[in-house]
Amino acid sequence: MLTSGGFWFDPDAMTIWPDKVDGLCFGGDYNPEQWPEATWRDDVRLMREAGVNLVTVGVFAWALLEREEGRYDFGWLDRVLDLLHEGGIRVDLATATAAPPPWFTRRYPQSQPVTREGQLLWPGSRQLYCPSSPEYRAAAVRLAEAIATRYGDHPALAMWHVNNEYGCHVPACYCDQSARAFREWLKARYRTLEALNEAWGTTFWSQIYSDWDEINPPRRAPYLVNPSQELDFHRFSSDALLECFEAEQVILKQHTPDIPVTTNFMGFFKPCDYWKWASREDVVSHDSYPDPSDPEAPMEAAISFDLMRSLAQGRSWLLMEQASSYVNWRAQNVPKRPGQMRLWSYQAVARGADGVMFFQWRASQAGAEKFHSALVPHGPPQDSRVWGEARDLGRELKKLDAVLDTRVQASVGVVFDWANWWALELPPKPSADLRMMEQLKAYYQPLFQANISVDFVRPQDDLSDYRLVMIPNLYLVAGHVPDSFERFVSSGGTLVMGFFSGIADDRDHIWPGGYPAPFRRLLGIRIDEFGALAGRQELEVEFAGGERGGSDLWADPIELEGAEALATYAGGPLRGRPALTRNRLGKGTVYYVGTHLKSEAMNTFLGRILDEQALRPPLDAPAGVEVVRRSADAQSYVFILNHSEDPVEVKLDRPLEDLLTQKQVPKILSLEPYGLVILHE
Repeated sequence: MLTSGGFWFDPDAMTIWPDKVDGLCFGGDYNPEQWPEATWRDDVRLMREAGVNLVTVGVFAWALLEREEGRYDFGWLDRVLDLLHEGGIRVDLATATAAPPPWFTRRYPQSQPVTREGQLLWPGSRQLYCPSSPEYRAAAVRLAEAIATRYGDHPALAMWHVNNEYGCHVPACYCDQSARAFREWLKARYRTLEALNEAWGTTFWSQIYSDWDEINPPRRAPYLVNPSQELDFHRFSSDALLECFEAEQVILKQHTPDIPVTTNFMGFFKPCDYWKWASREDVVSHDSYPDPSDPEAPMEAAISFDLMRSLAQGRSWLLMEQASSYVNWRAQNVPKRPGQMRLWSYQAVARGADGVMFFQWRASQAGAEKFHSALVPHGPPQDSRVWGEARDLGRELKKLDAVLDTRVQASVGVVFDWANWWALELPPKPSADLRMMEQLKAYYQPLFQANISVDFVRPQDDLSDYRLVMIPNLYLVAGHVPDSFERFVSSGGTLVMGFFSGIADDRDHIWPGGYPAPFRRLLGIRIDEFGALAGRQELEVEFAGGERGGSDLWADPIELEGAEALATYAGGPLRGRPALTRNRLGKGTVYYVGTHLKSEAMNTFLGRILDEQALRPPLDAPAGVEVVRRSADAQSYVFILNHSEDPVEVKLDRPLEDLLTQKQVPKILSLEPYGLVILHE
């Protein structure tokens, strides 16, 4: 299903750290350096009260650990880790390299990042470093080694935490050092200038390079920049950040080969190719901050959780950060409603997480995040609703040990590729409104609403374990990929492909032979010109059964070459022309969606395919109720989560036991607003 990625755990194991942390992980980012030492012991007391068993320490402590170059002060951190160990709390210890201190920038001003426009970034925030800076990389490795040397055998150590949210603020740098590093990356990729010129199509606009030193990052230019150059710079920038992670990881592994190493991901974060990153780290961890005011927040969280599980090769992962209530960076930072923190925490567990963590433990009094919520608020904890809910959640999670040995099984795979995302959104395109995440969610949302579990897969992955594979968009296609898709369909699989797929190769050169050239045999269609619509002009499509639905953004003028029309355009210049097609190939079926179907029409279309494939949810539930199954061998647990503000009833086939209450629930299950149960089947 999903190829192995070089993870630290035993391939037959399901849990994250069976010998490091007792049960599901629960805790958060702990920043004791922000507080008087007298507060620390009270923190540990409260942690024990809430059932905390893991905290992340030292993420932004570089300035305290190394007050000047080469002079380390670990005394305060010694006392913190000893105190946590005495309290029975494990530590995810950070390498503290996410925010170089002011002395570093003053001494090495060449490490400051530069924007595409040539703007130099200055101290006063975090992540102030060029990813390709040799001075930054050397200093980060020295600090990581000093920390690993001192704490590698500390009994509290459970995991290493490298940096923090790589690329969040500086996903790419355009300085002269980055230009030199980019050239070296290109030399490794292409070997010769002739090969680079061919890959970049530099005969266009007189861009042929005769010396490597002529090549620069895609800085601000008079007009459009070469898209092949832009695509390679995306690849390089992701790799440059990954090299920073790996430089520290190597040191940590040398000192502590059996301690897992992680860095926290941020869902569908465009700058970093997390497929590549996940294969390099031991534990996939994730920061999740859905907006409580967004009606689509449950879906937004679910899609990122499914991605994390997929990056982890279907095994468990860790929810590293989430807010206990409100965040601090939105225009309006809406608090979570009573019960929502608990509900959304269990949503992560339902979709494969074996730990629920928060940012942060204690609310800051100063700095840019002083209005960000925490488990321990600015006021007395005993007066806080949030603290009460967090304490109860920590205690409740102790009941879920049985879930640790289970996983989510999916029969639907969704193809997603970072290079395709980068290339699709590079200008110019037939429509400037083409957005990868919009297309992805258009296909994911109906399955989320139907409570059908999905995995995300790469185009080159083995698809044989899936019954249905969906490709919302694959504009960028490497040469071997079409054969893989054809084998899947010919062997009996069902595949759905979205518009503007199969257009360019992995260099971002147009495939010759008519659109979509690599998939014409697979799809049984031909497209002679692109179908961008003005603005969000709306069209109507009519299905073969007479039902109608809306579409916008795009309308392919499809010519049938063996496929049959499932829906046609009901008006306009394309009236009567195919909008959705079906082609039989071998034992399987492939569908092509030539327009951007609106939600109702997409629900109709995908609903029929789910029915044809007999893909069913664990149980039927009303709208707003999420149902996910985790299972292993004969054990199965069904999570039923009510995201609605209203109480709901769910009908069960038979009475079952709720894992949380250890009580049998009736066949008519009543759930309060934001309520949940975990049924043991």
